Amino acid sequence: MLDKKVEELRDEFLNSLVEILKINSVEGKKLPGMPFGEGPNEALEKALEICDDLGFNTVNLDGYVGYAEYGSGEDYVAVLGHLDVVPEGEGWMYPPYGAEIHDGKLYARGVMDDKGPIFAALYGLKAIKDLGLPLSKRVRVIFGTNEESGSHDMPYYVEREKPPVAGFTPDGMFPIINGEKGLTMFRLVKEFSHGEEGVNNIEYIAGGRKANMVPDYCEAKVTGENLSEVLFALEEYADRTGIKLEGILEEDKLIVKSYGKSAHGSTPEKGINAISGIIAFLGQLDLPKGDIREFIEFYNKYINFEIHGESMNCDLYDDISGYLSFNVGAIDINKEKGSILLNLRYPVTKTFEEMMNPIEEIIKDYSISIEDMDHEKPLYFSPDSDLIKILQKVYTEYTGEEATLLSIGGGTYAKTMDNIVAFGPIFPGKPDLDHQPNECMEIEDLMMCAKIYAKAIYELAK
Repeated sequence: MLDKKVEELRDEFLNSLVEILKINSVEGKKLPGMPFGEGPNEALEKALEICDDLGFNTVNLDGYVGYAEYGSGEDYVAVLGHLDVVPEGEGWMYPPYGAEIHDGKLYARGVMDDKGPIFAALYGLKAIKDLGLPLSKRVRVIFGTNEESGSHDMPYYVEREKPPVAGFTPDGMFPIINGEKGLTMFRLVKEFSHGEEGVNNIEYIAGGRKANMVPDYCEAKVTGENLSEVLFALEEYADRTGIKLEGILEEDKLIVKSYGKSAHGSTPEKGINAISGIIAFLGQLDLPKGDIREFIEFYNKYINFEIHGESMNCDLYDDISGYLSFNVGAIDINKEKGSILLNLRYPVTKTFEEMMNPIEEIIKDYSISIEDMDHEKPLYFSPDSDLIKILQKVYTEYTGEEATLLSIGGGTYAKTMDNIVAFGPIFPGKPDLDHQPNECMEIEDLMMCAKIYAKAIYELAK
């Protein structure tokens, strides 16, 4: 009955989804009643308007979060998604906010991440409501508005509402993500108190933009004597190592440029770190004694091109989620200070202290401090938990495939609220187009998600 009812709602579901996809909901300037700007607020208001029309009770928590609720009972089951999107970027075949259908695919920024999936869940709940299926718990479809820019919306919700007893976020991949690594972003900072002028001097090193991105560009300014010899050494080093380096020689300075390959910070092995490339070369130069030289030596000895933190003695591992990932996202070195921005993600069965204690032991010998620490604990659900077993049963019923469990280095909304696990929407073998140009989802995949989510909600709340 659920499958049949979801099919009957196909046109209504897609029309509502198109409405929400046409709204550019990239984070904007904070305004009164709009904590994340006009776009996310417009999307939230439209989503709640649609939910009102569908007959759900709706609540808007001051523009941070909204939800649609159905049923009665002391406890509730939640589906947690988000309406904000990343910037559209370049290279689209079709208008990123046009929500056009071509060859059975719906194209729009946010159709996969995460407007399409959360609306699939909404219409799955609508099917349950229309059929009048008996539930023992309330069901909430929760609409966040800041997942792409730090999830600053969820603390507002958690402080005001009790947590669900079970639920899922349709913002990962199928079958089920039961493990998410612990996530940290922080800086290694050293104040420079002394230095000498020598044959080669580093005026600055700058590269990278975000902790969770492998930087594809970094540059440095070198001054001093015999810069033509430094340029020759750079070219020879690049040829010998394969590191992509370029030097631009002017009268009194040499600008050294390093090029890498960008990748997400959770998978640094897929990228080439431009910062590590330039620091490796600068470490070959005859630099004067002082703090800058010491900072470069520290980098080359303990960080280099490593992606698991081996030399930092923090290369943690478990069989569930694999090795710790170690990414240098940005660097800023000048005459006064050096700063290295790191993004480390540690295995789900390990602890923050197991990762940080060896690092702290090493950096104290270099008078390096840790600043701007941002930490999210790992998320892990046992395969024996009721939530996991129910979702596995539903997934296998609809796909005929084994519902294997996945662990990831990225983080989802599941970390922001108790008793939530990531469940879909990307099916095995299908491309992950989150944040990409030409983000799209096949219409039939959206419909399958709606059916799976309808059954999952019913099984959790019946």
